[in-house]
Amino acid sequence: MDVLTFFGTGDSMGVPRAYCDCGVCTEARTTGVNRRLRSSALLDTGAAEGSLLLDCGPNWGLQMERAGLRDLRHVLITHAHYDHIGGLPEYADLCRWLGIRGKVYAAAEVVDRIRAIFPWIDRNLDYIAVDEGFSFGGWEIRLWKVTHGANGFSFALRFDRGEQYSFVYCPDSIGLNEQEKAPMHGLDLLVLGTSFYKEEGAGRSVYDVTEALELLREVKPSRAVFTHLSHGIDLLKDYALPSGVRFAQAGLSIALSRDSG
Repeated sequence: MDVLTFFGTGDSMGVPRAYCDCGVCTEARTTGVNRRLRSSALLDTGAAEGSLLLDCGPNWGLQMERAGLRDLRHVLITHAHYDHIGGLPEYADLCRWLGIRGKVYAAAEVVDRIRAIFPWIDRNLDYIAVDEGFSFGGWEIRLWKVTHGANGFSFALRFDRGEQYSFVYCPDSIGLNEQEKAPMHGLDLLVLGTSFYKEEGAGRSVYDVTEALELLREVKPSRAVFTHLSHGIDLLKDYALPSGVRFAQAGLSIALSRDSG
């Protein structure tokens, strides 16, 4: 059975933030319930292609260590912000060490941006532009551009296994229009970024929880997981989320089957 495992569930700064003494950051330094590395997830297909990493941020090495993994052949990138690509040089070094060429999938404009930021890692990686979608491990995968607020744009990822299961991974978006929301209707699972419970002010770039719940009422997924969590979310607090909705935590694994409940 295919499984989606969350490697990181934090926002662009992670939790704790080095400069912050709020209750959430303080707790994250002690018992660590709220400790969060940058957002990333691993799709384990069980097929010959193996696993597909969704985003490769600056905590990639530690995430691999925690998972006990020493090998990775395929990475899919949502957008070229540092918290989603900062681990690519380290990943390229893994490929050098193993004597392989890693496969990095992304929209063409994201590939161009990555190459401009990290020009030296081309020697160990093959970039594959997937604007028209691609197949991996029995899944049909397509990307579409979504609004990322003050931070420009990102790409959401939709995965379909025929009529058996469908899910979307969308860690960075806000204020989606009808066209951007259309691929999210009627999913088995929606993974959505929600940095704060309620966020005010200018310069916003990711849904807050109250807005995300409104989106869920519209697109009606069977299940939803909120990720990309800032220090504004306290996992020790009860937010009275609806049935079938939860916050992600590192190590959370979801069986991608309707029979799994």
